[in-house]
Amino acid sequence: MLVVFHSKAAAEVLMFEKHALPILIAAGKPYTDTLPTRGVITRDQLDAAIAGIEGAISSDTDSAFSDDNDDSKAHPISQAVSFRRRAWPLLAMLRLSRDQHVDVLWEPAPTNW
Repeated sequence: MLVVFHSKAAAEVLMFEKHALPILIAAGKPYTDTLPTRGVITRDQLDAAIAGIEGAISSDTDSAFSDDNDDSKAHPISQAVSFRRRAWPLLAMLRLSRDQHVDVLWEPAPTNW
C-alpha cells in the first residue's frame, strides 16, 4: 500500500508502507509488523521523532556518502536504497513541521493518482 504524509508546512511525501514502517518505528511509534491505515505525529512528538530518526540514520552503515570520488563502485541505479535515503524526505517534513508547529498526518494514497 502507498502511504501519503501530509503537513501544512511541506509538500506531501509518498512512500510504500513497508518503507514507512521502519522510519516510523525509529520515530518512536509503537508499531511492530503493520502500519495503521491512518496516523499522526503531533507537534508535541516532533522533537522526539526527529531525534529518533536522526539516531537511526547515524547508525545506518550505508557507505554511499563516504567516498564520492570512488569510480569503482556500482552505478547508483543498481544500489539498494538505504534507510537514510528513504528517511530523508520525511525527516525534512518533520523538521519543517516542527518549525511551524504543525502536525504530520498519514493516510493511504488515493488510488486515482
